[in-house]
Amino acid sequence: MKRRTMTKTNARKSAKNIRRPAKRTPTAKRPGRRPSARHRSSRTLMAGLVVVVVGVVAAVALNRADTGPSSPGRPFVGGDLHSLVMGPGTPSRLYVGGHEGVAVSNDGGRTWRQIDSLDGADAMGWAFTDEGVFVGGHPGLFVSDDGGRTFRQDNAGLPATDIHALGSGTGVIYAASPQLGIFASTDGGVSWEIRTDQVGQAFMGRILVDSRDPDRLVAPDMQGGAIQSSDGGRSWNVLGGVSGAMWVSWDAADTDRIVVSGMGQAALTLDGGRTWVQLEVPDGASVVEIDANDPDTLYAGVLEGTEAVVWISRDGGSTWTMP
Repeated sequence: MKRRTMTKTNARKSAKNIRRPAKRTPTAKRPGRRPSARHRSSRTLMAGLVVVVVGVVAAVALNRADTGPSSPGRPFVGGDLHSLVMGPGTPSRLYVGGHEGVAVSNDGGRTWRQIDSLDGADAMGWAFTDEGVFVGGHPGLFVSDDGGRTFRQDNAGLPATDIHALGSGTGVIYAASPQLGIFASTDGGVSWEIRTDQVGQAFMGRILVDSRDPDRLVAPDMQGGAIQSSDGGRSWNVLGGVSGAMWVSWDAADTDRIVVSGMGQAALTLDGGRTWVQLEVPDGASVVEIDANDPDTLYAGVLEGTEAVVWISRDGGSTWTMP
């Protein structure tokens, strides 16, 4: 399926000659009959319905702002598939991102809409805060203030602008760059502090942050697999799982249950990384995400051409189907 590109043209207004009507001698108007109470009530009801309809249309237009038309199954992401993430607090909302495009699904991956303001963002890392949604990629940081419908680029204050991994917890946002290492912001991205320049250059994807302990982090490292920090990203230890890790996901209610994935493979731990079992995933799957509401439900992203194919498992990875 080829991606359709919408082109916009500026409408041109043509001037029209205005004719003034010939003057007429006013004639006396016959007094009209006042409408009955029932007629006045009908007119009031109709006016109210018009207001409601206009309001609904405006709300729908706002909700669909900056998104392309809905399409089933295969959103455009470009030549690489980097991320597949579930929006917290919004059941069935998934974002999928790649080198050239990002799309959102509000029905668990059955249909998708492109997010035009993230074209070329190379969406790798995602962070969700009370203030907004943050996306990191080669061009830097993209921020949404409207719940993820539209994004603007904002690299102000960043110590490095090539953001390969991103995550957030209570009062903190973490980022990793091959140019620098790991840095963090405690003021919503206004300013950043370098945590280490010894680790983080090989990070890719989403950094997990424990909601009960914002210093506890788990990140995907292309060399070490899943790795963990217990001091806010200043030092790290290897958990493993798979090599070439591109994504980590966990059960928010049991953060010892972690899935690490990348390069067509995935592994699961139930004890915080002490032991791992390999998961069967669809061929070519590079990203596996645990459903935020049901840890036995998994989503897997596969790149086919320039499009993402999302699979779903409702039995912890034993079987996979299309949504």
